[in-house]
Amino acid sequence: METTTRTLLFAAELVEENGTYTLVVEDVRRGSVQTAPVPKTMVDKLPVFLSTLTAKLNPVPPRRGW
Repeated sequence: METTTRTLLFAAELVEENGTYTLVVEDVRRGSVQTAPVPKTMVDKLPVFLSTLTAKLNPVPPRRGW
């Protein structure tokens, strides 16, 4: 039986406060945190971006005919 070990490398949060959005990324290995303001237009596009990223990283193989 094969055992896998999962290690958290980064943790990210998108925080909204009074209509202002901030991306907070923690580098767990180094113990550092970086923040960046994010425009609402980018927040609105985030689901599309994540879908595109998922599709590129996990492409569906083409279907073959019978």
